[in-house]
Amino acid sequence: MTEGAVTREPAAAAAEQEAERPAAAGLQAAAERSSPGGDSVCAAPDEQQAASEPCSPDAEAECLVMSELRVTAEQNEGRLDAFLARLYPDLTRSYLRKAILEGAFLLNGSQAKAGAAVKEGDTVTGCIPEPKKISAEPQNIPLDVFYEDRDLLVVNKPRGMVTHPAAGTPDGTLVNALLYHTKDLSGIAGELRPGIIHRLDKDTSGLLVIAKNDRSHQALSAELQARHFEKRYLALVEGNVVQDEGTITQPIGRSRRDYRKMAVRPNGREAVTHYRVLERFGRYTLLEITIETGRTHQIRVHMLHMGHPVAGDPLYGKEDPLHLEGQFLHARRLCFDHPSTGERMCFEAPLPEKLQEVLDQLRRRIGTRQDDGVADEAQTLPAPNGTPDETAAAVQQTDEA
Repeated sequence: MTEGAVTREPAAAAAEQEAERPAAAGLQAAAERSSPGGDSVCAAPDEQQAASEPCSPDAEAECLVMSELRVTAEQNEGRLDAFLARLYPDLTRSYLRKAILEGAFLLNGSQAKAGAAVKEGDTVTGCIPEPKKISAEPQNIPLDVFYEDRDLLVVNKPRGMVTHPAAGTPDGTLVNALLYHTKDLSGIAGELRPGIIHRLDKDTSGLLVIAKNDRSHQALSAELQARHFEKRYLALVEGNVVQDEGTITQPIGRSRRDYRKMAVRPNGREAVTHYRVLERFGRYTLLEITIETGRTHQIRVHMLHMGHPVAGDPLYGKEDPLHLEGQFLHARRLCFDHPSTGERMCFEAPLPEKLQEVLDQLRRRIGTRQDDGVADEAQTLPAPNGTPDETAAAVQQTDEA
């Protein structure tokens, strides 16, 4: 595979470096500055509360630390999130930004943005909310199991399912379904991630391998770290990708502008993505993508960086004229060495029905002529039961646009 030239640099790549946090500061130092009564503390809102809705100052919530801090001359002219990060070095910057966004901290009595400037004499009042206790409980959720033995499972995760419980998604996850399906899951990854070797984003469908014991977990994790896994995806991206194949090697790190996003950053972690064009539809291109690394949102970020965001991506895209309701990204093929036998095992999963319907509509509308390789691949995918009228209309609009 040849290396493709990628020249587009997003604005996030030029963002300034993360502010350093003194190691000497900590939660105890903040606790010593806490207000005695906590009357002016604004508690973090409930998970279901809209992020834009400020919480009430007298809201009831358990606080890990309550504080009323006055900005000193030494702390003058900094960002609010950086100011708090220096006080709470045990908490991540993304956690603090989320707390600020949800109204857990007030600047001079008012809700502010994470990037708001703080100056000498300002008052920061806030509450580090007590982390909600989350436990993974078995739930009778259907699982699409492709393979299972005493060491592992291979499952086909549907679109819309979160891989493991987290704040805001305590249940209804793949882990909840796995706990109901089997009692044999490795515990190395912790109570909330039993058996989880690697993850897929909520709206990304496709294949995952699950470890059923600690020995298998260690072996599969080592294999993944050594890049012996083969992970291939199908992605429909916006625009016409001119180059037939290429490689993107831009490093990926947390976005400075939006804590929910990742971005290409010069000081990010290594990320390697290979792509190959399967079909072109004018306004869209179907790609086969192989990744060597597994960074958060890697494919979605690299495609955006290339100027071709994944179609339907609610976080990195713009609009969803195809009514995909989530990114068109599917983990189609997964290969690895079995941890006990050493046998090379490969699995392939068909596209979800919704994505197959959209693809078939594009093929019929554009009249794309497939080459032999793509035709063979298309024959292995299930035929759709029917196409929604809104999808057909959207395909027609994008074709005529």
